[in-house]
Amino acid sequence: MNARTTRAPICADDRWYPSDAAQLRFVLDEFFSNVSAARSEGELVGLIAPHAGYQFSGQTAAHAYQQIAGADYQRVVVLGPSHFQDYGAQAMNRAEMFETPLGDVPVDTVLVQKLHARAPINFVAFDREHSLEMQLPFLQRQLKKFSLVPVMMSHPFYHYGVRVRNECETLSHALAPLLDDATLLVASSDLSHLHNYDAVTYFDQGFENIIVEYNIGVLIDYMVNEGEPRACGDMAIVTTLLTAQLRGANKIRVLYRTNSGDVTGVKEPGQYTVGYMAAAIYKT
Repeated sequence: MNARTTRAPICADDRWYPSDAAQLRFVLDEFFSNVSAARSEGELVGLIAPHAGYQFSGQTAAHAYQQIAGADYQRVVVLGPSHFQDYGAQAMNRAEMFETPLGDVPVDTVLVQKLHARAPINFVAFDREHSLEMQLPFLQRQLKKFSLVPVMMSHPFYHYGVRVRNECETLSHALAPLLDDATLLVASSDLSHLHNYDAVTYFDQGFENIIVEYNIGVLIDYMVNEGEPRACGDMAIVTTLLTAQLRGANKIRVLYRTNSGDVTGVKEPGQYTVGYMAAAIYKT
């Protein structure tokens, strides 16, 4: 990896999230002011959080990140989809720092190299992916200081089918032995993307009903069904669930779920609608 390289933010343009640090802190504080104190159901191993523009999904993401208020995680593995380019099963930006308006987040290059020795990773010099970056200000606000392992995944189940599970298992079996209790897993994903509010509500309720059972096979079947994107980060979710399971996780709690139609109030048929969910993964 290149020394002292920094990935500049691509989402700090006031459409995704505020480019001004003070305004960004204000927006985050507002989100968290609307969330009740976290209720523990065991040892927190991982989170699932959305990655749309903060005006749409930020409040939902705050429900996830409230679970780590006061926590002392030393590193965070963030897995998310590559929306724009196929980088293979898993890829990482070569940068050693990820920048946001709140400061720089160092990449855990030691863990990255250990992981690369156990599983194939494509290193890229540049990406314009938002799914990882959108999680960082929330993490910076809650954890203050941590290192990052940023993983982009490019083979969604809804397009490639059930065979993608093999790629998820390869990464999860390589990753899990390298982690400790000071490591948090984060799966970055929105849910259904459809031009129908009622369909998004229906399919996302089905997703919630299944994921809380922690039955990964049934969840994969649901996400593959009819080829519709039940979750754009389905590969990240499955890999996170598998990795957490290898670390002893056995419970999933959905903390909050909504969609863009609920946020904007626009629910007419034909309106493009995206679902959002916050969930926590525990070892009880």
